[in-house]
Amino acid sequence: MQQASSGKSAGLAIALVSAFAFGGSGVAAKPLIEAGLDPLHVVWLRVAGAALIMLPLAWRHRDLVRRKPVLLLGFGLLAVAGVQAFYFASISRIPVGVALLVEYLGPALVLGWIRFVQRRPVTRAAAVGVVLAVTGLACVVEVWAGLGFDVLGLLLALGAACCQACYFILSDHGADGEDRADPLGVIAYGLLVGAAVLTLVARPWGMDFSILGGEVGMGGTRVAAWLLLGWVVLLATVLAYVTGVVSVRMLSPQVAGVVACLEAVIATVLAWVLLREHLSLPQILGGALVLGGALIAQSQAPKAPSGPIASGPGTETSRPPGGADPHGQPATAPAVATVNAAGEDTSEGELSAGRTGT
Repeated sequence: MQQASSGKSAGLAIALVSAFAFGGSGVAAKPLIEAGLDPLHVVWLRVAGAALIMLPLAWRHRDLVRRKPVLLLGFGLLAVAGVQAFYFASISRIPVGVALLVEYLGPALVLGWIRFVQRRPVTRAAAVGVVLAVTGLACVVEVWAGLGFDVLGLLLALGAACCQACYFILSDHGADGEDRADPLGVIAYGLLVGAAVLTLVARPWGMDFSILGGEVGMGGTRVAAWLLLGWVVLLATVLAYVTGVVSVRMLSPQVAGVVACLEAVIATVLAWVLLREHLSLPQILGGALVLGGALIAQSQAPKAPSGPIASGPGTETSRPPGGADPHGQPATAPAVATVNAAGEDTSEGELSAGRTGT
């Protein structure tokens, strides 16, 4: 029991590191966008740079291409490229705050997947945590400031939410069993696939690379552009994805998903401190609600089922849905392998969380 509690605490700490890393992506990316880089080009630099850094790990785990090709493609297409593509398409039609709020329905979709597809119990604490987190997020992004209802825009934002949910589900896949998928390998190949897809979308050959050799403004201070790019690639992508996948495996997709809502709060606070953007009272209260929802969601693990439970169409598992095994792997739902979706930002004052874009 003490070991499970210790593993849970470690998982929560790692999830918070991931939230801070993803949450800082927008703050680092926004000065680059304001200096003249297209948002999609910043996203491409982020993912392609991270993929290049992870290339040695991809080679080391090259057996995954043969063992888990569907997982690798799914992670790259959905968790990396899909979130960002849908998010940017949605903010071209609806306000950034609305798009963010819809996208962060991802944790609620994770609960629905676990309850109705995997047919596993969902704790009341997790459900309450999701409700509080989404309510708080609505305050953080001040969704009422730009209410608009464009059906296509909302559907695109919902697509980003579905891809974000896939990030948490895929991050848990392959967590145990003899044919376990190493999370670092899954992340490495996911980034490679995402970089390939985003190359076709962003068309980086038209980018003004000279901007990266100069300085950009950040909250009244001049900062080297390459330094901010390094922040986006190393901290907001490599570190964020690695800690994000590990936390999902140690906690569970539903708990890690609620904690991930803190990304938007962290992005807003960092924008206030580093970019000197105004932080209103509703945003402060909303941040407290998101934090409260995350604490409630991780306060109680689901009870282990009395017998085998369905983990998906045609499969069964008797693995209990909470805790960590002696090797640090979580005993959450069905096995699903690694990594989180894209990161995000906005060039319109709102900084989105690190999974969607910049």
